[in-house]
Amino acid sequence: MSVTAACPVWAPFFGFAGASAAMILSSAGAAYGTAKSGIGIAGVGTFRPDLMMKALIPVVMAGIVAVYGLVVAVLVSNDMNPSSDYSAFAGFVHLAAGLSTGFAGMAAGYSIGVVGDACVRGYLYQPRMFVGMVLILIFAEVLGLYGLIVSLILNTKASSKC
Repeated sequence: MSVTAACPVWAPFFGFAGASAAMILSSAGAAYGTAKSGIGIAGVGTFRPDLMMKALIPVVMAGIVAVYGLVVAVLVSNDMNPSSDYSAFAGFVHLAAGLSTGFAGMAAGYSIGVVGDACVRGYLYQPRMFVGMVLILIFAEVLGLYGLIVSLILNTKASSKC
């Protein structure tokens, strides 16, 4: 591993920060979405236990957001090798990829939690709300998918040539 202006010794720090940001922030969003939706599901389950399985959809969708962060963290970490060069450009690109997935995952998890809680409680009183709930949850989930797509595009641009 050669230390040059294009490949400084501190460059891998930003790659690791990107992998960490993707995993931590998207997991935090997924945790919030799961907790917030779970509160609504617990309220519904006391009155109508027969609706519990359909009401679990927001929790499943919130969990998928954490998988997006895991995918980006694995992709970023696969580009890092202690025996090969790692450029500052690659470090900053990997940081951007991790932050885009992390913040998009946090936003998606938050919106899934809020929508899931409100819609599950509404579904208790009006079963025809189910289709609307699923559509809104899909639009909330897509926010995290947008961050994943941006990260995948950024990751293809990362070059460790020194």
